[in-house]
Amino acid sequence: MRRSRKAQQTRTALVAGGAGFLGSHLCEALFGIGYRVICVDNFLTGRMENITPLIGQSRFRLIEQDICSPLELGEPVDRVFNLACAASPPRYQADPVHTTRTCVVGSLNLLELALRDGARFLQASTSEVYGDPEQHPQREDYLGHVNCIGPRACYDEGKRTAETLCFDYLRADRADVRVARIFNTYGPRMDPADGRIVSNLVMQALEKRPMTIFGDGRQTRSFCYVTDLVEGLLRLMDIEPNPRQPINLGNPGEFTVLELAGLVRELTGTRSPVKFLPLPEDDPRRRRPDIARAKELLGWAPKVPLRQGLLQTVVYFAELEGSATVSPAAATNRPGADGFETGGAQDPDASGVLFTEAEHPTEILVGPDNRHGERSRAVEAISQGHRADGGRGNRRLPATILHHLPRMLRQPDDDASSTRRSRNHPRAGS
Repeated sequence: MRRSRKAQQTRTALVAGGAGFLGSHLCEALFGIGYRVICVDNFLTGRMENITPLIGQSRFRLIEQDICSPLELGEPVDRVFNLACAASPPRYQADPVHTTRTCVVGSLNLLELALRDGARFLQASTSEVYGDPEQHPQREDYLGHVNCIGPRACYDEGKRTAETLCFDYLRADRADVRVARIFNTYGPRMDPADGRIVSNLVMQALEKRPMTIFGDGRQTRSFCYVTDLVEGLLRLMDIEPNPRQPINLGNPGEFTVLELAGLVRELTGTRSPVKFLPLPEDDPRRRRPDIARAKELLGWAPKVPLRQGLLQTVVYFAELEGSATVSPAAATNRPGADGFETGGAQDPDASGVLFTEAEHPTEILVGPDNRHGERSRAVEAISQGHRADGGRGNRRLPATILHHLPRMLRQPDDDASSTRRSRNHPRAGS
């Protein structure tokens, strides 16, 4: 089912957390289709530079406020998007009580606002409600495997309680509520210091610091490019009738952390070694969304392959560091015909992931085994890396990125060959 994208000049959308990574992209998308946009952010993790292009526009309003306090807007709204809450473990664990309050009290305040104005409400929930899942891939009917007293519980249980409130309001016909369970999302405007896996690895590679991997790197994640995710949120908000059930939004392509590190090495041309650190408590071993419900109800599936999206993310971080002058085409999103890519966790064919320990470059081949769906073995060291700056310490966009940009943007799916494509997911289109 597809939604209409007619300009909606008379509609107003409130985006809580609108100056954050995901929220700022959503604000821009709403503004672009004719909404008046009210961005609410306490700038705990949001950044003013994310919304600079919208500042001063007649249809954009910025309110600096914590949603834990009731909002008095002085004008009605038609749509409420609740994206307010720190999403990276280091950030939400820094003040766990405030994280829980944001999820629960903040969501309640926004639900009351939606009730007062008769506005439609979308809750940005998370794959963290599944905890360290025992079901794989994760469907929306899975009840989860969550430690309710662990260090991640402030976020995991906070989001679960927020979902409870949302569906209580929906069942009582107090608000038209939709709930999106968002899986790992990445792209430009990520905070380089937020501690997430993509931003960590890319920044460490660009700055030639050791690339940190927690555990043995064989845990898996799925990575959805930000423009795909925003499209899913817009479709969920607009869909009729109300699905009345949570919907997973994410990319079902599954990669080990080692595979991600290898791709970052390739795109940045770094020779940074890998530093293995202890796995944090309650860190999930596998993460991959089942998006059958989103495909059926929203007509939605991701389009941007990991290689293409990660390349654009690398370019963004490199420019943020003032390390290169990059062709504008590098920052242009050109969705590919197929957003699904699969990693070693699903592919019987081994895939090379370069990493080093100390001064010894090593190649890891990742493929399946009975226990983890993957195996690793070290092979002969590779003596030469691909650092493009000739060993100089200045940070700049490596020449390997600029060299491969035209090919990668022209053929975004060239790295997802038939032997590397998920057998469970045909070519995606929406």
